[in-house]
Amino acid sequence: MSLAIFDLDNTLIGDDSDYLWGQFLVDQGVVDKAQYEAANVQFYKQYQQGTLDINAFLQFSLRPLAEHDTQQLYQWREQFINEIILPVLLEPARQLIAKHRALGDTLLVITATNRFVTEPIVALYDIPHLLATTPEFIDGKYTGAVTGIPCFQTGKVQLLETWLTHSNESLVGSWFYSDSHNDLPLLQRVEHPVAVDPDAKLTEFASRAGWPIISLRGEHCPSHHFQK
Repeated sequence: MSLAIFDLDNTLIGDDSDYLWGQFLVDQGVVDKAQYEAANVQFYKQYQQGTLDINAFLQFSLRPLAEHDTQQLYQWREQFINEIILPVLLEPARQLIAKHRALGDTLLVITATNRFVTEPIVALYDIPHLLATTPEFIDGKYTGAVTGIPCFQTGKVQLLETWLTHSNESLVGSWFYSDSHNDLPLLQRVEHPVAVDPDAKLTEFASRAGWPIISLRGEHCPSHHFQK
């Protein structure tokens, strides 16, 4: 039995939930369309390029949580999951998760996208453990700030190491599946790094390192890499 770690956005789902949530808020008229949409697109480009200032992005992306009633936020989130997320779930991802589950592996999603957005998505895949950027929640309301460190780049490694000290898990025999070069710090820590529909930078790195490169966007989950 090993630890099987999965990135979420563009790995287990066929899009980026953080970006989609922002666009959903635009479409619902919750935020100013011109200003918010332009900033959302710019931050996403920076993420893809590896130049994202995570603290600036979180100040931007968590602000709507602080500006609205919690119950209203939950209603919007439910609509978001049903209308936007369900169509981008990936059946091959379910099959891959099922293979690890059948082997008795511990399943964990680790994502930079905040827990408010990602918790119900991870639940759809029936994965019991989640490490994510955590929005601060005080007296029944989101503050717009972050609790702890952002779960991004080396922050993923730090949060995972903390989690490991409080669990019975280790990185012996561990797997990590990701699409993004932003996850190289963690990919280089596990025994079985796997590039999933990777961006150009990760494709190049994985090719040089001899890591498996797979796709979860097709009809069938590839299994040639999955040997234990």
